[in-house]
Amino acid sequence: MTETADDLSAPLGQDKPRRKRRLRLPFTAMQLLAVMLGLFLVTFAGFAIFNKDPLGGEPMTRIAIREPKATDEKPVASGHGQDQAQTSKHETKEAAKPAGEQKTVTMIDGSTGARRDVVIGAGDAADKGDAAAASAPPPVMAGIDTKLLEKSRYGMIPVVAGDLKPFNVYAADADRAKAAKMPVVAIVIGGLGVGAAKTTDAIMKLPAAVTLAFTPYGADPGKLAERARAQRHEIFLQIPMEPYDFPDNDPGPQTLLTSLTTDQNMDRLYWHLSRMQGYAGITNFMGARFIATDAAMQPVIREAAKRGLGFFDDGSSPRSIAPQAAGSQAMPFGKGDIAIDAVPTATEIDRALNKLEAAARERGAAIGTASALPVSIERISAWTRTLSDRGILLVPLTTVMLKSKSS
Repeated sequence: MTETADDLSAPLGQDKPRRKRRLRLPFTAMQLLAVMLGLFLVTFAGFAIFNKDPLGGEPMTRIAIREPKATDEKPVASGHGQDQAQTSKHETKEAAKPAGEQKTVTMIDGSTGARRDVVIGAGDAADKGDAAAASAPPPVMAGIDTKLLEKSRYGMIPVVAGDLKPFNVYAADADRAKAAKMPVVAIVIGGLGVGAAKTTDAIMKLPAAVTLAFTPYGADPGKLAERARAQRHEIFLQIPMEPYDFPDNDPGPQTLLTSLTTDQNMDRLYWHLSRMQGYAGITNFMGARFIATDAAMQPVIREAAKRGLGFFDDGSSPRSIAPQAAGSQAMPFGKGDIAIDAVPTATEIDRALNKLEAAARERGAAIGTASALPVSIERISAWTRTLSDRGILLVPLTTVMLKSKSS
C-alpha cells in the first residue's frame, strides 16, 4: 500500500531511484586474520617436525678442505685439558695454528649431526697429515740428554739412566770447592714462562748463577727455558699445588690436590713434567695445604727422587713436610729462607737482601726467593755486583742443596 502511494505521488515521467545493495562477506576481518594465523602456525609446525636439519637456522660458513687421509681421522689427544676447536658448515672457530698454518677441526653433518675430525692446513705439515700438531707435547729442547728422558702419555719426562741423574747433569757449573769454604747465597726467581718479556728480562739481566724456576703454563715455556739454559742459568720446574684457600686461590690447570687419589696426582704430575726438559729439580708453586699433607706429598717426593730430581721447598708453608720426606729419600733438597720481594719496593727488597746476607754468614748458606718484577730484578742485580767484595759467594741453587746435604 505504501509503495502504491509513493508511485502515485511521484512526478510523471520520472522513475523512482533504486537503493544500491552492499556486498556482504560471509565472515568478518577478525575471522580472516585468525584463519591466516592458524595456517601460518600449521605450516611452521610441519616444517619443524619433518625437517631433518638439527642445526637449521644457524649462520652458515663454507670452508674448503682437502680429502683426509687415514691418519687424519682421529687427532691425538693432548691430555692437558685444552679445548679443541670445532668447525662445521654452520660455525667456524679457528684452532691454535702451529707452523705450517695447520689445524684440527670437527666437521658436523647438517643432516645427521654426525661428527668427523679432519686436518686442515697448508704446506708440508698438512700434506703429511699430522693430526697431532695442534696438541702435540713440547719438542725436546736443544742440549738435552735423551738418555735421561722416557715417554709418557703426555710427552717426554725425566728418568735416571745408570749413574746419570737429571739433578747432576743439569746443575749449573760452580766452584764447589770454593763454595765449601765460604758463605754462599742462592737466589731463585719463580713464576717464569708466562709472559715472555719479564722472563727474558730475568734471563738476560740477572747473573748466570741465579736459578730460574718456570711454571708449566704459557704458550711455549720450553722455548724460554731453553734460552735460559743457553745463558747458563740452571732451571727448576714449578709444580702447582693446592693452597689452603683453593679454589678461591687457584694455581691453574692440573693442580695437585689433596682430594685426589695418588694415581690422579701422579697423572697430573706427569703432565707438568712433560712441559719442558733440562731442569735439575722441581719446586712447589703455591701449595701450602698440599705440601703440609703427608699422604699427598710423600708420593710426589718419592716420584721426584726416583726420577733423579731434587726438590726445593720455597719456604712459604711453615707446616711443610717436604724436609722430612726428602730426607727419607736421600734426595737433594733445599728450602727458601727469605722471600726477597714479599713487599715489592726498592727499600724493602734491599732490607731483605741484607737479611739474606746475614743468614748466609750465620749458617754458611742461605736461599732467597723472588719474582720477576722489574724492581726485584733491578735491586737483585745491583746487590750481586758487590757481593763477592763482601766475602759472600753467589751460587746456583743446586750448589747450596749439595752443600747442605754434605754437611
